[in-house]
Amino acid sequence: MKKDFICIKDLTPKEIEDIFNLTDKLKQDKSQFSNVLAGKTLALIFQKPSNRTRVSFEVGMYQLGGNSIYLSPGEINLGVREAVKDVAKTLSRYVDGIVIRTFGHNNIIELAKYASIPVINGLSDLVHPCQALADIYTIREKLKGLKGVTLAYVGDGNNVCHSLLYGCSKVGINMNVATPKSYQSQALIIKETKGFAKKSGAKINLFGKPQEAVAGADVIYTDVWASMGQEKEAKKRKIAFKGFQVNKELVSKAKKDCLIMHCLPAHRGEEITDEVIDSKNSVVFDQAENRLHVQKAILIRLLGEKAKE
Repeated sequence: MKKDFICIKDLTPKEIEDIFNLTDKLKQDKSQFSNVLAGKTLALIFQKPSNRTRVSFEVGMYQLGGNSIYLSPGEINLGVREAVKDVAKTLSRYVDGIVIRTFGHNNIIELAKYASIPVINGLSDLVHPCQALADIYTIREKLKGLKGVTLAYVGDGNNVCHSLLYGCSKVGINMNVATPKSYQSQALIIKETKGFAKKSGAKINLFGKPQEAVAGADVIYTDVWASMGQEKEAKKRKIAFKGFQVNKELVSKAKKDCLIMHCLPAHRGEEITDEVIDSKNSVVFDQAENRLHVQKAILIRLLGEKAKE
């Protein structure tokens, strides 16, 4: 039976740990996995532009012995040029897996429903699971563990924040979220993740002031104030997010060796300052690199021969 990767909430803590253990092996010696996806092809349906997601999946498939095909917005305009279910059924005849990066989350749900091959969420407006898994792996790598770690998220309660909430609540990371009142994460996701947190022993706390959220934090994480598709709101958001910049003063409220994280691309001088993102505590580019390694583990789990057992 085929398995998709659409949202971290669908993974058990053990499945997350299995992905991380495989990622460890991939980082230690990539040569032993150089042919595990030989003869396999991955389709990349991208309705949003990308740097890290596209490059990491293309390079990842190549390093695993497989092939990838990039399908731009003009080639597959989901639901406009061709019905989503028709795209799903057609690509299922050609390739072994699909990565989709889109706006509406329903596009991913429908694609997975009609595809007979694994579908991976490369980003939707609701969640960004590949990003958050790589982020949590990076924390595990840097802090030598996850339980009891406190991550402070400062900024927009967006898709990245949603996936971090799911991931942190599953693995036992405490998460403090500071957002302007009108830009909080979805209430349903907060409710779901608080339920997961009870099981893992983690705590989910919501704040209106960044200073309260970062107090004693092991990690500070931020993202752009206006994501793709929100460009028209940029001026309004700059006003709303005033005071939510991750700068030297805010970082001083956290633990001394607090890790600095950002999913990139960053709008330097807006949500984060140069001196913070370029500081010795910044692990921003380690996060970016780990997208490649974690996604290779996901690809092996979903497309490898053992996935069919």
